[in-house]
Amino acid sequence: MATYLITGGAGFIGGNLVRQELQRGARVINLDKLTYAGNLESLADVQAHPRHVFVRGDIGDRALVEALLREFQPAAIINLAAESHVDRSITGPAAFIQTNVVGTFELLEAARAYWAQLDPHRRQQFRFLHVSTDEVYGSLGEQGAFSEESRYAPNSPYSASKAAADHLVRAYHHTYGLPVLTTNCSNNYGPYQFPEKLIPLMIVNALEGKLLPVYGDGGNTRDWLYVLDHCRALAAVLEHGEPGEVYNIGGRCEKTNLEVVYAICGLLDELCPRSDGRSYRQQVTFVQDRPGHDRRYAIDPAKIERRLGWRPQESFASGLRKTVEWYLTNREWWQRVRAGKYRGERLGLEAAANWGRGGTA
Repeated sequence: MATYLITGGAGFIGGNLVRQELQRGARVINLDKLTYAGNLESLADVQAHPRHVFVRGDIGDRALVEALLREFQPAAIINLAAESHVDRSITGPAAFIQTNVVGTFELLEAARAYWAQLDPHRRQQFRFLHVSTDEVYGSLGEQGAFSEESRYAPNSPYSASKAAADHLVRAYHHTYGLPVLTTNCSNNYGPYQFPEKLIPLMIVNALEGKLLPVYGDGGNTRDWLYVLDHCRALAAVLEHGEPGEVYNIGGRCEKTNLEVVYAICGLLDELCPRSDGRSYRQQVTFVQDRPGHDRRYAIDPAKIERRLGWRPQESFASGLRKTVEWYLTNREWWQRVRAGKYRGERLGLEAAANWGRGGTA
């Protein structure tokens, strides 16, 4: 029975990964700070699982991490702890630097000390899997896709903080020999996603009769990946990836933001029609674009497909249908989330206003 320390395990991707690894027979030590996006209700079905140990804490607390490593002796650390919302990074970048850069450094230091004292066999088997984003590569033109060799060109405080963390992870492998793995994924969607991201925000706004705000002209393009496909990819990288390597994980599924919103409206028209018989498209409104908004991302997942045999199981149509159905079935979950600090308000407005006047956002 493998033991994994998963950081950020009460978040969207982390919670789905915790659930997957428990189903696969692992023991999971789940370390999460429970910031606004961490939600133990997302783990209600596994919270009392005998192989799930939840610890509330910060990856930047090295003493805590070292104590957990000593007590539970994990075979791997999977780092998903991160501040991850671009608009929030525009409004308040400091938290992103603290968690994504300083926190990753502290986690790496604890991991290095732990790994150094393992016996030779366990040293050889240990892995540090760092989960990152395609946003570190910046913005693409109309053609091409990001590969593992693409240069870094982050354009937001969020992506810059993740890029810095990626570089630290790489350096700890090349300097100290720590057996690290890095993944850069495209936009995730699926069950339990905090309703500030595009897809869940559009679903819940539509159901609440609110406007569906689309940035700019809606032409910004993203490569979409169903979260459970991502979790399966992480398992493949953890078990079969080569230490020191980077693996890009994408769904080969490019859509403009407007295409995504219209697809959501179409599913809701079918599954939960408006009482007035009109389409949810009536609620779409175009709003001022955010500063530094990358026009297009696309991931080339050829390396992980070729070397590890991973491919997504869900198409965008099947994954989006499952997602919309989940939010329709689990209204109480997202209604409780929306009753907290975040209620769907536009973030980053002050920074956007300053930028529009020639500010430094």
